[in-house]
Amino acid sequence: MSQLTKARIKAAVPRQKPYKLYRGKGLFILVMPDDRRWWRFRYRFQGREKTLSLGQFPEVGIEEAEDHRDDFRKLLRTGIDPSAKRRAERNVEGESFRAVAEEWLEAQRTLSAKTRIQDRKRLTTYLYPKIGNHKVGAIEPTDLLAALRVVEAKGRHDTAHRCRSLAGRVMRYAIATGRATRDPSADLRDALVSVRATNYAALTTPKEVGKLLLAIDGYAGFSSVMSALRLAPLVFVRPGELRGAEWNEIDLATADWRIPAARMKMKQDHIVPLSRQAVAILREQREISGQGRYVFPGLRGPARCISNNTINAALRGLGYGKREMTGHGFRTTASTLLHEQGFDSDVIERQLAHTEGNKSKAAYNRAAHLPERRRMMQAWADYLEKLRRAAR
Repeated sequence: MSQLTKARIKAAVPRQKPYKLYRGKGLFILVMPDDRRWWRFRYRFQGREKTLSLGQFPEVGIEEAEDHRDDFRKLLRTGIDPSAKRRAERNVEGESFRAVAEEWLEAQRTLSAKTRIQDRKRLTTYLYPKIGNHKVGAIEPTDLLAALRVVEAKGRHDTAHRCRSLAGRVMRYAIATGRATRDPSADLRDALVSVRATNYAALTTPKEVGKLLLAIDGYAGFSSVMSALRLAPLVFVRPGELRGAEWNEIDLATADWRIPAARMKMKQDHIVPLSRQAVAILREQREISGQGRYVFPGLRGPARCISNNTINAALRGLGYGKREMTGHGFRTTASTLLHEQGFDSDVIERQLAHTEGNKSKAAYNRAAHLPERRRMMQAWADYLEKLRRAAR
């Protein structure tokens, strides 16, 4: 390939689709169908391919384009992303909400792919059209409210609240990076149409819980469901974590249930200390399903666990309506009564696997407060036993 010269660039004939003329080391000319010629620099940063525009030929000549390319390559050698540096330089006096939001989104390494897509969609659909070009440090509550009112006008009240929360996260990032001094979303907490929260129904008084435990003792259905129902209040994990329990996760000798990150909502390994009562239930169930994969195999055979609505259906069979008690409600029951008994909130939250989305804390969260959690789980099982006896 011959050296790309000014004469070759000028002589390039436009085609139906854009095409490239390479200068070298990532630098090339993009010849457009409308006869414009744009300089581009292509590079890789942290495994991702990126492209920067260096201006239009002939306004930007070959020597100038090469100087820009060489400067960018120096930045790359020192671990700096030229695109990020350019954004910062262009907004020395104050960046737009859009620029800060994109930078914030890029920095959120712990977000799942699904959450990242949802956040970007809300930004581009609802927030950028109204405040995307506003200087981030100058956004007033009325500016953000105007954007949220558009969402509300479409009847999407929950989305409006989520957008307010999302804007708040971006604004707090702007504050942390020195580009704003206050978060206008905080002033809008009571300005939006309220959304009735969808809470999981749960029993939260000792007397009610005692009656429920007694009813569970009288369950006469499928063995897997009976064991899962008996275990649920003792471990108060999420229904999906309970029904999908596998024998290779459970060590009855050490009284530990170690749920792998792949099965946890927060995508972090989780330890459930097993009380003596929980171990007894699992020992009985092992006699039934211990040769298979799942602790609670389904009706159709050991290849599958019980279905996602099995626990709720069993509760309905015991006479508890969907507005009284749910499988997920065992978590609320435990949280409420453990707090009332004075257990440390951090210990309770760790056992509920309500952990921060911070990878640096993942190892800590997995085993945090484990000795206290073991004592709490045994005390909780003993307390439930007292409630059961009192209900007789």
